[in-house]
Amino acid sequence: MKIAMLVPDNRDEFRRYSDPEPYFGQAVSALLEGLAQLPECEVHIVSCTQQALRAPAQLARNIFYHSLIVPKWGWLRGGYIGCVRAVRKKLREIKPDVVHGQGTERYCALSAVRSGFPNVLTVHGNMRLLAKVNQARPFSFAWLAARLEGFTLRRSGGVICLTGHTRRQVSGLAPSTWVVPNAVDSRFFEIERKLASPRQIICVANILPPKNQVRLIMALDPLGQQQKFELIFYGGADHKNSYVREFFQMLEKCPWCRFAGFADRAGLRAALARAALLVLPSLEENCPMSVLEAMAAGVPVAAAGVGGVPELIKDNVDGVLFDPNDLESIGRAVAAILLHEDISAKFAAAGKEKALACFHPKKIALRHLEIYREILSRRPS
Repeated sequence: MKIAMLVPDNRDEFRRYSDPEPYFGQAVSALLEGLAQLPECEVHIVSCTQQALRAPAQLARNIFYHSLIVPKWGWLRGGYIGCVRAVRKKLREIKPDVVHGQGTERYCALSAVRSGFPNVLTVHGNMRLLAKVNQARPFSFAWLAARLEGFTLRRSGGVICLTGHTRRQVSGLAPSTWVVPNAVDSRFFEIERKLASPRQIICVANILPPKNQVRLIMALDPLGQQQKFELIFYGGADHKNSYVREFFQMLEKCPWCRFAGFADRAGLRAALARAALLVLPSLEENCPMSVLEAMAAGVPVAAAGVGGVPELIKDNVDGVLFDPNDLESIGRAVAAILLHEDISAKFAAAGKEKALACFHPKKIALRHLEIYREILSRRPS
């Protein structure tokens, strides 16, 4: 089976044009790891960029990479028409059996549904819901992405939803839906934990209001005055943002907190190896990679019981859930793991077992092949 996967090369978004290897994000990279183990498929990755990028034409024995240069007018300001045309031209050369658009917020979904080939979309972030939660201003990126998502869902061959939460969001729009969680890079399953002293709690997310880091610090302040531990934040931070400035003001008042900045994949694996637990206080999440990767690493998780998170973590079985708007609820959840080694060990073991059963790259790749075959079976003979 020949598959064309439309996915952004994040070197273009971050303007890191000199990096030698493409970067597709954790979830897509893990899926490709699984597909590379399946000799019955041939995968062609197609990415649009604004400048030339260095990359090998072949990323694995059965995975090929195509970078398409599209001028500025062909992106969002031009309704992504330049990207759609460039992708369509390349797909006519590749002649895939099925086209898979990764994400609904940029050009990938639109290019897939306009490709002329059988297609499927994966919703990574629920753009319509995020626009509503964040009260997106008219004609902002989030506002436009929400409308683009609604347009593409109706015209797709089907939608892969990472959780039932997403399936409920797209119900009535997509002709078919399947629930398949993200895959996790196999290297996270191989992490050998060696806990730091004092104990470390890590929070992995860009510093943004929906990620709720300020309330997390407030919730753990009583515990921080009684117990010795570190709360370490990994992610990006735009200091022009008022929320980010408030966050750093909180750090100055709480010596048990620190900001470690962006962590690459190797850095995150090292952080998980040292961590006593991972905490995710977000106000809205779909299928957060930080939770899946922590479970794969055998790190217990305390997370907000919002969006698709309760489908990943069963409360008090393989992790603990809390109300992200309730300071006492957050504090109790973190203390339950941090202060009780038996509970921590129980959650760590159960989480890793679930991750092996549900999020391993080959397992997720095989499920994708089943979906592709289902889409192709609908074609007239």
